[in-house]
Amino acid sequence: MNKTWILLANGERARCFERHASDHSLTELTDFVFPRASLAGEAGGGKLTGAAGKGHGRTGHAGTQFEPRTEAQDKARASFAQELATYLNDSIAAKRYSSLVLIASSPMLGEIKALLNLSAGNALKRSVASDLTQFTGNELKKSIDHALALPA
Repeated sequence: MNKTWILLANGERARCFERHASDHSLTELTDFVFPRASLAGEAGGGKLTGAAGKGHGRTGHAGTQFEPRTEAQDKARASFAQELATYLNDSIAAKRYSSLVLIASSPMLGEIKALLNLSAGNALKRSVASDLTQFTGNELKKSIDHALALPA
């Protein structure tokens, strides 16, 4: 088995392709879309605040502690990155690919890479910070070829 997978991702969409060695053509394997409409806090301006909890600081009952504010977008991206990493981790275990290329938006790239298991991490041959999820057809192939030609 000598299959190269290319995962294109941003915080809302990911597409996984198999790249054929003979002509570098692409076959789309799957398309992930993270449903933004279901995000908690979306109606409230897109921010999700941590639950305000009463706590006891060093001053006893006089102190109140609050959870730090967390962007809903950050939580959603982390959840989506986990879903994608699980897919890649499970697929390398099933020997569905031998080489991996990640091309993802800057925040997503780091999150996915951090969640890859040892096998998937060892299969990772290249990672590029770029969002190519919107491209299709010949434009997609050219964009991927250009991203892979960039210096590491």
